[in-house]
Amino acid sequence: MTARRRYDTTAARASRAVLRTYSTSFGIGTRLLPPRSRADIEAVYALVRLADEVVDTYRGPDADDELDELEAQTARALVTGYSTNVVVHAFARAARRTGIGHDEIDPFFASMRADLSVREHDRASYDTYVYGSAEVVGVMCLKVFLSADRRPGDPVVQPSPQAVAGARALGAAFQKVNFLRDLGADHGDLGRSYLPGVDAGRLTDGDVHAVLDEVRDDLATARAALPLLPPRARCAVEATTALYDRLLRDLAATPPEDLTQRRVRVPGPVKAVVVGRVVAGALVREGTQRVRRVVGA
Repeated sequence: MTARRRYDTTAARASRAVLRTYSTSFGIGTRLLPPRSRADIEAVYALVRLADEVVDTYRGPDADDELDELEAQTARALVTGYSTNVVVHAFARAARRTGIGHDEIDPFFASMRADLSVREHDRASYDTYVYGSAEVVGVMCLKVFLSADRRPGDPVVQPSPQAVAGARALGAAFQKVNFLRDLGADHGDLGRSYLPGVDAGRLTDGDVHAVLDEVRDDLATARAALPLLPPRARCAVEATTALYDRLLRDLAATPPEDLTQRRVRVPGPVKAVVVGRVVAGALVREGTQRVRRVVGA
């Protein structure tokens, strides 16, 4: 193994460690991906998590400087393909291979920066925040799915408008679910109110169901675009979406006053059952398609 290859591998392993430490639901989905796509998605997640740590965990007096430096490192690495920050290095390699660029990265860092100063959102700032914090991350993942396995010299695969709409909607749905799950921490610990017009201290059934209705609409848009994904990517996204469907059901059944006191979670055994059903369905679908191809031939 060459020295550069060793460093690339180390960076990829660091990103994988970040994902496995911070997310079980997202991590389960990535395990259904082929190796190249899995590594690139892990790299995307790790960079996003690094920025989250600056604004949600560190929150020091120089947090804005830390975020600026992370963004600058990312921008440099997009050009050079190299960074001394192993998470940024892994991300830059994935981004350069799959066509992720400033159209996604700039809005993401803008939303992260908003977390350092904006304490309460109106509808306009909320939509902007969700776009940068979640929708563009969905587009990053889409670009990975479509181009992760392209050969050197081949152009990146450009996603269709419908595929982009689906990726954005899925990112938005996941973010909005997490807003409800994290109401207590966001309001009580971080002093933030993301949901426009919602008072976390006086949360009502109407408030909760208004958000859940938005999520259901987003998920419908996302599901309409699933057939545009490669088979294993589609299975991975379906599995992750199914876990959020379960969260959606549990959130709807949780009294509003409880949502500010505890984070709704899906137990590990339930996750296994949910994902197993999705995988079984994907195998049946793939088998049916193979039979049709043979018969058609």
